[in-house]
Amino acid sequence: MKQNNDACEIFCINEKIVKEVKSSMLSDEEFFKLSENFKIISDSTRIKILYALSKKELCVCDLATILKMKQSAISHQLRILKDTRLVKFRKEGKIVYYSLIDKHVIKLLDMGVEHAKE
Repeated sequence: MKQNNDACEIFCINEKIVKEVKSSMLSDEEFFKLSENFKIISDSTRIKILYALSKKELCVCDLATILKMKQSAISHQLRILKDTRLVKFRKEGKIVYYSLIDKHVIKLLDMGVEHAKE
């Protein structure tokens, strides 16, 4: 039988490190919210929308043209992104413009792009 080389060969706990890491862990609710955000942005269409919005504020018509998709499909994805507080909107007359809710989303995108290019 093949030996598993990616596990400790003896049982040994570093109490100091374990205590330090445990004290810095998020609550279950915070982990759940984080997990939900990652689920939302795991969709390639939503990532494309977020990436486009990281460049400029855009309306649904603009996004549909850029992504070569139907406006209804874009609107559906924007609703999900809005509900999870990743994008915001403002209305100007009959046009609704979307943008990223804050700089945290841009940082998240930038880190993901950088990691994907490695």
